[in-house]
Amino acid sequence: MTSLWSVPLAAVVLAQISVIATSMYLHRALAHRSLAVHPAADLLFRTVLWLTTGQDRREWVAVHRKHHAFTDRDGDPHSPRLRGFWRVQFLNAYYYMQEARNPETIRRFASDIREDRWDRAVFSWGWVGLGLGTTLLCLALGLWPGIIAASVHSVLYVFVLAPLINGLGHWRGAQNFSNTAYNAPVLAWVTAGESLHNNHHAHPRSPKFSVRRLEFDPSWLVIRALATVGLVVITGTPVTLADGARSGEP
Repeated sequence: MTSLWSVPLAAVVLAQISVIATSMYLHRALAHRSLAVHPAADLLFRTVLWLTTGQDRREWVAVHRKHHAFTDRDGDPHSPRLRGFWRVQFLNAYYYMQEARNPETIRRFASDIREDRWDRAVFSWGWVGLGLGTTLLCLALGLWPGIIAASVHSVLYVFVLAPLINGLGHWRGAQNFSNTAYNAPVLAWVTAGESLHNNHHAHPRSPKFSVRRLEFDPSWLVIRALATVGLVVITGTPVTLADGARSGEP
């Protein structure tokens, strides 16, 4: 019998796995090339994201790179300064899909992410991945507990964590550097370090998002562990506050 806590626990764990995989693989490795990923780890990350989010890696990279190219200016896909905080918070998924379906965005910002045999055979079928992931969850927890856990995970990932990164990260918070993004150090604990957004926009190629002693980037711990066993290579240079405080880099 499924315990009372297994459903919310499974949902939270899945959301955290998804956020960390997104941050490490889609964001730091592919979008900014601050990590090089071993083929085995590459396949693992893609499988995890396929089963838990159904995301297309080329679309994610293209939308994110466009966000950096037009940060908080006309052309930014999800700026709260342009659209308003609450619109980004509640409609972030809509704005993402609107941009991801623009072939010019894909061509201009993700031309280096080549579609390979795995994309064509498996990973381009996002809804299949989500369906299989939900099926596996139902086999592990039971039919309705699995469906509920999958639904709560989706709400947490799509409608809570991702919008907070994009919305609050460009609306309110602390700043170490001179740009239009903000840090939310407490939220960084549950967003895989992504809520250290001001730091990231100052130094996009840094594989480590924290720059102060009291800032915590959970993904950095996983990166260091995977680097130790040769599954990732750190190609970007970690930045400390002394390296470039109040930097104006976008």
